[in-house]
Amino acid sequence: MHIELPEKLYYSMGEVTKAFDVNPSLIRFWEKEFDVLQPKKNSRGNRKFSQDDIKNLKRIYHLVKERGFTLEGAREYMKSHKEEISNFDIISKLEFVKAELLKIKNNL
Repeated sequence: MHIELPEKLYYSMGEVTKAFDVNPSLIRFWEKEFDVLQPKKNSRGNRKFSQDDIKNLKRIYHLVKERGFTLEGAREYMKSHKEEISNFDIISKLEFVKAELLKIKNNL
């Protein structure tokens, strides 16, 4: 899974839902279910997601949507398999590099 987001400090709910192709209600639900998601809220209550929030959303999305974990299972997996989670970050970076190289190859 490769998420295309510009390099910024904070992302709006709209940018996040568009990148993950999910409804805002799912992101809000995951925010309640997973303690690792802590987006900042401005005075109007709009959520602003940091880079760490995006990384955690990628992990949750991968576990729940791609691997078919239940929410409880995903929570337990994230707590007990921290080493594998760091491997997931490395794999995500490699997938990004692969996607960029394929773009370059197609432009040649």
